[in-house]
Amino acid sequence: MFTGIVEILGKVVDIAPLDSTDSGGSGFSITIGDATEILGDCHLGDSIAVNGTCLTVTEFSASTFKVGVAPETLRKTNLGSLKVGDAVNLERAMNAHTRFGGHMVQGHVDTTVSIVSREDDGNAITFVFRVPAEYADLMDYIVPKGFICLDGTSLTVIDVDDKERTFSIMMIAYTQTRVVMPRRAIGGLVNIEVDMMGKYASKGVESMIKRFLEGDDGETMVAKALDRVLAKRAAASQ
Repeated sequence: MFTGIVEILGKVVDIAPLDSTDSGGSGFSITIGDATEILGDCHLGDSIAVNGTCLTVTEFSASTFKVGVAPETLRKTNLGSLKVGDAVNLERAMNAHTRFGGHMVQGHVDTTVSIVSREDDGNAITFVFRVPAEYADLMDYIVPKGFICLDGTSLTVIDVDDKERTFSIMMIAYTQTRVVMPRRAIGGLVNIEVDMMGKYASKGVESMIKRFLEGDDGETMVAKALDRVLAKRAAASQ
């Protein structure tokens, strides 16, 4: 679990294909440098989010660490387009003493979204993104003033256009110097993870509706929920 508060920018120093004898299976290994600041307490098997993607440390030194990237991860994220020298957002997994400054981020990227536009607004930048048509259902979980995780950065949604499948965020000057997004061009791909709490809420409502449509068990569940709401309302009015 992560917070979406990027700790440092690392740099890709090596990319190599994995064979069946390497850790991580088929796919690629990525070695990331300039990471001394987050490796003081590192252990093999630890999770580090790279551009918002939860990956497992398979090797590390004082300043570098290596991760394996599986084919499914390459399909879902922008990690497959990385080149040696590219900067990447890095965040260690949370521990019990972490300040929870962002929001609950799993590091399980849903897909990539493209940058439609960027506009300077004083010392801030407003970015607009478009969700791919095949992932249009993700728009159900993107709401104004809600959480969104982009390349591992916890941000607040400004506006949403469900018809155009677009949403916008504003990035302040402080954040601009500490994450990779301002380096991306129009049309560039950004990893997105929607708020998982929205997914759980949606799943619960869908389950209730399904049970309601399928028979008495669902009707009983809805009736109990309604009774609880009415009881709370009655108590509040006393």
